[in-house]
Amino acid sequence: MPRHRSPYPPEFRQQIVDLHHAGRSTRDLAREFEPTEVTIRSWVDQADPTSAAHVASESERDELKHLRKENRRLQTERDILAKAAAWFARETGSIPSGPSSS
Repeated sequence: MPRHRSPYPPEFRQQIVDLHHAGRSTRDLAREFEPTEVTIRSWVDQADPTSAAHVASESERDELKHLRKENRRLQTERDILAKAAAWFARETGSIPSGPSSS
């Protein structure tokens, strides 16, 4: 499937971004020109190299990858412990009263 080509040339996008940086709101620009506010905000974010949405550093990507992996591991451990507690409660015929103290 061919990629969709943007109907707005790069020069037009840059002019809109420049107008936004000059103080015009995305709402005013969307009313005056054809692109939507969301599209204009996207162009502004893409043009700003310091934007958080632009690019994360390599160390930030590595940390995020590590944290996601650890999160999956902890969720798995929690699920196993919950199932084990339910099994022990059924086997012993007693259900602990109240929340645990841990």
